[in-house]
Amino acid sequence: MSPRHEIAPEGIPSAMAANVAAQIPALVSEALLLRAPKVEDFSLYAEVVCSERGKYMGGPMNRADAWWDFVQLASGWVLHGHGGWTIEDVDSGEALGFVILGLEPGDTQIELGFVLSEENEGLGIAYEAAQMARAFAFDTLRLSELASYIHKDNARSIALAERLGARRTVHGGDMLAYIHKSEAVQ
Repeated sequence: MSPRHEIAPEGIPSAMAANVAAQIPALVSEALLLRAPKVEDFSLYAEVVCSERGKYMGGPMNRADAWWDFVQLASGWVLHGHGGWTIEDVDSGEALGFVILGLEPGDTQIELGFVLSEENEGLGIAYEAAQMARAFAFDTLRLSELASYIHKDNARSIALAERLGARRTVHGGDMLAYIHKSEAVQ
């Protein structure tokens, strides 16, 4: 049986969670829906960050640390007015991964981050989701810059940041920062 915190709420708490989630902007394309994270999405998040694939995201994490990281992804909306979305396939309703406009200790700018399950990598999903989140940041939030903080050995994420047109800068240690600038300020 799952630990209590990993079980979706029922009754009045469920309705309250749904009301809060309804305030998070949903972004939709022909293929993808970016929606508020739900407790049920945590298992996918943990699958990624608790595995060897999590090494570029502060992991591999244990399940408790993964929970706190997931909570941070979701709570950014309440604390900063931006946060994480679950990436969902429009046709199947399957959760595919996550994209975030987030802030962590040490970040100097709002981060555009992306996390996908292994079977969904290389399909253009992260690229499309990142474009959607970035457009929201620039057009709706009126941000002028975002950064993608990427471990120097994470070739897939580096390629994605470069495909998105981000400019590489040094962030420190093993981390690189790829800067995304709004076309309004370039």
